[in-house]
This record gives sequence, structure tokens and C-alpha cells, in this order.
Amino acid sequence: MRQKYNITGMTCAACQTHVAKAVSNVKGVKEANVNLLTNSMVVDYDDKAVKPEDVIHAIRDSGYGASVYVDVKKDEARARKKRAIRITKIKLFISIGFLVVLLYLSMGHMLGAPIPTFLHEPIAYSVTQLVVLIPIIILNFHYFTSGFSKLFKLAPNMDTLIAIGSSAAILYGVFAITQIIVGTLTSNAALVETYRMQLYFEAAGTILTLVSLGKFFENLSKSKTTDAIEKLIDLAPEEAILFVDGNEMIVPIEEVILGDTVIVKPGMSIPVDGRIIEGSAFIDESSITGESLPVEKSVGDKVVGATINKTGSFKFVVEKVGKDTTLSQIIALVEEAGNSKAPMARLADKVAGIFVPVVMALSIVVFTVWMIISKNFEFSMGMAISVLVISCPCALGLATPVAIMVGTGKGAENGILIKSAEAFEKVHKVDTVVFDKTGTITEGKPEVTDILVYDTTQSEVLSKVAALEGKSEHPLASAIIEKASDLSYKEKQVTEFSYVPGQGVQGKVDNEDVLIGNLSLMKVHTVETTHVVGDLDRLSEEGKTTLIVAINHKVVGLIAIADRVKKTSAEAIATLRANGLDVVLLTGDNARTAKAIAKQVGIEHFIAEVLPDGKEKEIAKLQAEGHIVMMVGDGINDAPALVKADVGMAIGAGTDIAIDSADIVLMRSDLLDAVSAIQLSDKVVRNIKMNLFWAFFYNIVTIPVAAGVLFGLGITLNPSIASIAMSLSSVTVVLNALRLRSYKPHFITK
Repeated sequence: MRQKYNITGMTCAACQTHVAKAVSNVKGVKEANVNLLTNSMVVDYDDKAVKPEDVIHAIRDSGYGASVYVDVKKDEARARKKRAIRITKIKLFISIGFLVVLLYLSMGHMLGAPIPTFLHEPIAYSVTQLVVLIPIIILNFHYFTSGFSKLFKLAPNMDTLIAIGSSAAILYGVFAITQIIVGTLTSNAALVETYRMQLYFEAAGTILTLVSLGKFFENLSKSKTTDAIEKLIDLAPEEAILFVDGNEMIVPIEEVILGDTVIVKPGMSIPVDGRIIEGSAFIDESSITGESLPVEKSVGDKVVGATINKTGSFKFVVEKVGKDTTLSQIIALVEEAGNSKAPMARLADKVAGIFVPVVMALSIVVFTVWMIISKNFEFSMGMAISVLVISCPCALGLATPVAIMVGTGKGAENGILIKSAEAFEKVHKVDTVVFDKTGTITEGKPEVTDILVYDTTQSEVLSKVAALEGKSEHPLASAIIEKASDLSYKEKQVTEFSYVPGQGVQGKVDNEDVLIGNLSLMKVHTVETTHVVGDLDRLSEEGKTTLIVAINHKVVGLIAIADRVKKTSAEAIATLRANGLDVVLLTGDNARTAKAIAKQVGIEHFIAEVLPDGKEKEIAKLQAEGHIVMMVGDGINDAPALVKADVGMAIGAGTDIAIDSADIVLMRSDLLDAVSAIQLSDKVVRNIKMNLFWAFFYNIVTIPVAAGVLFGLGITLNPSIASIAMSLSSVTVVLNALRLRSYKPHFITK
């Protein structure tokens, strides 16, 4: 069973690691994926051994808050978000106001700024700074409660570093006040003057305020990474027009149930998924599939919720509601991908798990070493506090989820649904792409491509063939009838009909003997075919199934039927090959047809006449040769191969089984989207690596500087500057991930 939870109290990657570890230790839990970006967790567990209360209890024991995720209305969720931002902003502005006053009191005299006369008194001067600092402490007290509670539970996090650093500054400042008071009472002017200049209140205030400012900007940036999900949620209309007993009734979308009849008028958004039972329309499906042109829909066609009716009116019967609708499933997939863990992120998790304790130990070492070297408590304390404050595991925790969230959102905008972070990373490594033929490279619908006639007219041949094939249920028969209806043929009378398995059909049309089939059928009836062999071979080389038409034992025509190649298939394959990927055609069709289709789209390697279980074996062979394989298919027979492949990619118009078996779903059934998915994966993985590099590089460079290794060159970092640098590191990672929003696919035209 999979269950989603809301997590509170997380501030950095160390928190993410502690929560995941605490839940993973619960017996019966298979996997726990924690998302720092959305403050959520998805747990996969045995519901017979584990209850939600067990998971929540484990999280609370580790020092964090948790609750089972409850879906709320978008307006309510948005209102909560705005309210939280408004409260945070008010607290931040008040903190900044008091910090400005505090900085003026502590450093204004250095700039020659006037200071009230009563503050010339050392005790009044120091106590006033403490009084001004207190509101900043109160407004940001969550750093202390969170930081120290995690420390006492032996699970220190980023808040712990901030709490210890600012507490050290505050306590030292209070100590300085006591020394000033002692010096005043004992008339020790030197003691008073020494500690009057060593108040650390402005450092504590700066740390708390600037860290909060950085968190505020970080949260604003992070909120942009979930824009794609919010846009998807906004697509769903809030009302629907039901057709009940001949009357129209407007109801909330929540009241629509399976089997209801819904009316959709021009310009309206379709509320849920269903099938048209009356009327027709042109539907804008760009919100779901990314397809820019409206699609014509009529009776019997499926319609998808959140798409827009551009012209026409229709009624449809409801087939899916709530979480079962296509839109809801897309949103769920995007969120699930964001909550999943990419393999490369596990290194960051391991580092984050030990990072904070190591930094705390390092700060003690730094303080001790500088006390020995400088014999200056204030300087040594400043160095130790700088090390605590500048160390930032937040960037490590955000490096992967922000890129995954933006990437999956961008994919969803373009009709590419990527189910997990792991899929992103695997697609990036693919070197071989295997395509199914029917419905993947081709349209999956046979149609008449050529009609050749001998000593008669096309309409005469087609009318008799259509009349006879009208009695047949063969898939090729429907293609002939559809073609004939386009040409408005005259109805013919069929008096006899019989189907010859493996050969074709025969019968009487307007009292004439008519044969439609292959060479075997013609041989049985001793029909001369020598004069059409050349045309037969040519059409066969083109991958077309050709039917011979004979009337009264004389060949009068050839009808070629083929499954047309999709318009963009050749372009997609050319782009894949240009990018260095091997492309393979894998089909159950005969070798001649496979060869013709492969040649048409530019594939050199094809494997034909393969049964469904054989497809899986062929994938295994490629993997045994060291290839990382992506399988692209659409049918039930492709499901085993999709699962076996390193990455399974399903065509959205295919079967539910194929889609369920895949890691990635292409909503538009366009192979150019397969190229886009690979390119997007490459961009996302590069972005994650860049984020991780900068997160590690930041700490590798700044911690030694904060510790004072460049002191000999006159370069040091005071706690105020360290707090700014710490905040900027997280914001930088988020902004780098947001660059993915500008991604555009690149194709090679063929």
C-alpha cells in the first residue's frame, strides 16, 4: 500500500534524511520517499503490518510533525498558502525593522551617526541592544525550538546550526553585559570599554533575520517549481451541466457520478472523462496532450476532462470521475515523480545525514584552535559561529527534487508523463531505442493506399469489391469499405459469399463471379496472374498487403492496403540516430513488411516475426550485450517488453496494460515526444549534477574560509556575511532548476 503524508518541521536535507530513516525503521515499511520541496512523504508499506498511526508516531518521535495527506479544494489550498506567505512576510518585515535599529545602535557611531544621549551610558547602550534584539528572537523562535529539540533527539539539522550559532552570540552578549555592569560597579573603565565593543547582539539579529529572508526567497522560488501542478489543477472546471429527464441542471463537479449525461456547449471546459453519445465538436486538447490543433470528436469518441470545446455542442456519458480522470492521474504522476528518489540523490542523502554533526564538531575544533592561537575569546567565538551558520545542507536537499519537479511539470505541459525520478536518470543513460511497429511507428489503422485496374474502371472494381467485402469482418475489409464510401460507389447486389481462411473471399456480385485474395486463391481457381506479378512485387517491397481482384476468372485490379507511417516517425528516428542512439524495429509482422517500414523511416536494424514473449527475449538479448534499452510500444503484446526494458515508454493511445507497464507515457502518440523525453531527461540530469556540484562546492570552499584558513591573507567571514552566503546557496540551486522551464525540444528534419 502507498500512502502520502504531510510533514512539518523540515528545513534541510538532514531533516529529510532523519524522517526517511525513522519511517524506514518501522517494521513492514518497504520504502519511504521524503520530499523537502513539498514537505511531503510517500510511504510504501504492508498494510497488514503497519498502520498510518505507526508511521506518524515514528515521525513525531524523530522530532517532526506528520499527518495523513488530505486532498483539499484548490481555492482552500491556495488561500492557506497565501495566508502563510502573508504571515511570514509580516514577521520578516518586523524583524528587518528591528534589525535596522539594532545595526544603527551597534554601528551607527562608526559612521558618525547621532545616538541619543542616554545611550552614551555603557549599561543603557548594551541593555537597549538586547531589548531591540528580543522581538527578533521571538519572531524567529522556531529556529531555537526546532534546532534544540532535534539536537536533544540526536538528529541535528540546519535549524540546530542556526540555533547554536545565534544562541552563542546572544549568550556571549549577555555575558558582556554582566562584565559591563561589574566594571561599572567596580569603576573598572578598561573592563567596561572592552566589553562595550564586544556585544554580539547585532550578529545574532543579523543571522536570524537574514536566514529568514533567505528562506522566504527560497520558498518563493520553490513555489514556482510547482507551478505546473497548479496549472493542471486550475484546468479542472468547478461545475458541470447535467442532462436529467430532458432538463439541464448545473451542479458542482463533485456531484457528477458515473453514468451521468453531461452537456458541453461551445467554449466550455469538459468537466470529466466520458464518451460522446450525441453531437460533435472540435476539442482543444493542448492542456492534456500538448497538441496545438483542435481535434474533431463525434458520437462514440472519448473526451477528456479539462479539455476545451472550441465549436459545436454535444452530450456525453460519464465514464471516469474524481481521481480516476485523466487529469487527476496526470497530476498524481507528476506529484509522485517529485516525491520519488533519483539514484544520484542518495549520495546527497548520505552526506546530509552526517553533515550537521560533523559541522558542529568542526566548529568546536575551530574555536579551540583559534583560542590557542589568538587567546581572543571574541574572535574565536566569531570563527566558530561563522562555521555553524555558513554550513548549508539545504542546498543538498533541494538539488534533486526541484529539478525533478520542474522537469516533470515541463514534460506534462508537453504531453510527456514521467512516472518517477529514477526514470529520468535511466532515460539519460539509454543507448538503444527499440520501437514496436503497429500503432507506434505506424498509425495502427490499415487503409487503402493504391488501386490498380486493368481493362476496366476504378469505380467498377471498387464497387464490386466493397459489396463483397461488406459481408466480411476482416480488418482489411473495413479499410476497403471506408475507401469506397469516400468515392461514393454504387450499391451492388451480393447473392453468394464465402470466406476462404488464409486466402480471401469469393462470391457473386450482380451475377458475376468475384474473387478477392492472394495468389493462393487465384491458383485454386486457375486465374492467370502473370501480367500483374511485377506490380505485386513492387507493392510488396513497399510493405503493403495487396489483394488481387478477379471478375469472371480474369484479374481486373490490385488493391494495396497498408498501415501508414506517422508523419513524424522518420524525423524522430533521424534525430535519435543523430544523437548517437541505436534504433531497432521489433515487430510480429513479416520480414518483407518490416524491411519496407524500416527503410521508409531510416532504421537499419529490424527484427521481424516475433511473438509477444519473443519481444521480451529480444530486449534481454540487447541488455546482455551491454546495451541500456528503452522500449516504445502501445499494445498488450508490448507489455512484457516494456517491463523488461531499462525504460518502458508507452504510446498514450495504446492499451491500459501497456501504459501501466511503462515508466513514461506519451499522451500524443507522437514519436517526436519520445525524442523530447530523452532530451528533457538529459537536461534534468545535467541540472541535478550541476546543483549537486554547486552544493558540495559551496561547502567545500566556504567552510574552510569561515574557519579562518585564509586569515593570513586578511580574509575572514563574520557571522553576518556567513548567514547571507548560506541563504544564497539554496536560492541559487532553486533558480538553476527553474532554468528548465525554458526547455524546448530540438529535432532534425528529414
